[in-house]
Amino acid sequence: MARARLTVLLTAFFLLTGIIGWQSGRPATVPEKPDESYQYTLLFARVLQLIRQDYVDPSKVGYKDLTYAALRGMLSSLDPHSQFLDDESFQDIQRETKGEFSGLGIVIGVKDNGLIILSPMDDSPGGRAGLMPGDKILKIDGKNTEKMTLGAAEKALKGQPGEKAVLTLQRATAGVPGAGTVFEVTLTRETIRVASVKDAHLLPASQAGQAKIGYVRIEEFAENTSDELDHALDDMEHTGIQALVIDLRNNPGGLLDSAVDVAGKFVPPNTVIVSTRGRTADESQDFRARVQREHPNYPIAVLINGYSASGAEIVAGALKDLNRAILVGETTFGKGSVQTVQPLGNGVGLRLTMAKYYTPSKKTIHEVGVSPDIEVPISDAEERRIMLAESKRSLTPQEETEAAKAEDRQLERAVSSLRSILIYRERQAALKATPKPSTDAQPPASQSADATTTPAAAK
Repeated sequence: MARARLTVLLTAFFLLTGIIGWQSGRPATVPEKPDESYQYTLLFARVLQLIRQDYVDPSKVGYKDLTYAALRGMLSSLDPHSQFLDDESFQDIQRETKGEFSGLGIVIGVKDNGLIILSPMDDSPGGRAGLMPGDKILKIDGKNTEKMTLGAAEKALKGQPGEKAVLTLQRATAGVPGAGTVFEVTLTRETIRVASVKDAHLLPASQAGQAKIGYVRIEEFAENTSDELDHALDDMEHTGIQALVIDLRNNPGGLLDSAVDVAGKFVPPNTVIVSTRGRTADESQDFRARVQREHPNYPIAVLINGYSASGAEIVAGALKDLNRAILVGETTFGKGSVQTVQPLGNGVGLRLTMAKYYTPSKKTIHEVGVSPDIEVPISDAEERRIMLAESKRSLTPQEETEAAKAEDRQLERAVSSLRSILIYRERQAALKATPKPSTDAQPPASQSADATTTPAAAK
């Protein structure tokens, strides 16, 4: 009987691997020793059956629970970004790409083996609570995050609107590595609607002088980002902007196609924006700018920092390599791997790292980041003041005092660089417009190269 059960399990497991291979469009196997696949598949099936047969708590040994647990562990062992998606997680990802989900409004990532906040979203529970990029998440609802996978942490942070979550966080102390203030916040989950393009406006004369310089911030790259950016640019271009600042600071990334479309707005069609290189030819390809509405060839400055990741790094790296923009700020996060989401049927899916990103000059992004042309580092305290000054929520008296001291040196440097470019362009244009003296007329005798002059006699 046990042997019969094992045979059934093996058959089911081989069918499962076959389905996964079929969904991805190619075989799921890689070259191995002839008996290796059977040997380790047999081991898995034997362990599964022993657990079902002998484990003390029968409520935990259902095929679904054990299989899902095994898949979660398998994917999390590869890298922080690969993940098995159960039905709830799979639906969450589909909602996020459309710009809406339920949660706390914070984007998280892994850095130095710790779970950190990459970006708190405006007008969200996390944003209103004053959470900052770089805050380390120590606990979620009392559960230690030290051994928690990124996928498990994302799931723990999401939930139904109205549910509460308690986060224990550590905010770094400047100049003291590994140290910081530990604090706790209680947040109420709500439906987060993400407008990815924000704060598009013409910078005031107090910042830009006589130049007409536009500013736009992209919070993430979703399905609607390209259209939103087109609307924002159209409005500013109607005012006659001469230059543009694109703020990608604290942008955690998003959809690859969206990032390619954003960068493609400022370069000729068919220009390579980013390349991916993986193990097979399917995963190695060039992503090119598509034909879109044409925008003027004004100079661009892109603001980046250590929490600009993934799609933000693709845009910054492309515009830098293609000599279409200058980058101002700090080296980016360095998340340059490609995850594809593959449906497996029955409402579940797989998020798997398939390749790595490379900029048009074939520079890798992963674990390296994109460096700025003009480096302008700012402290955590400066960044907090800037975020408070830009916050739409009501500030406490202490926060208002801090916000009043805000000085965005990165934006100031970007604007001064663009103004310098505009002045240079104007002078070059004036130089070209100045009539050149005729070369046909002969110079006066006294100025002729052949003329001989006699010095006047001394008196």
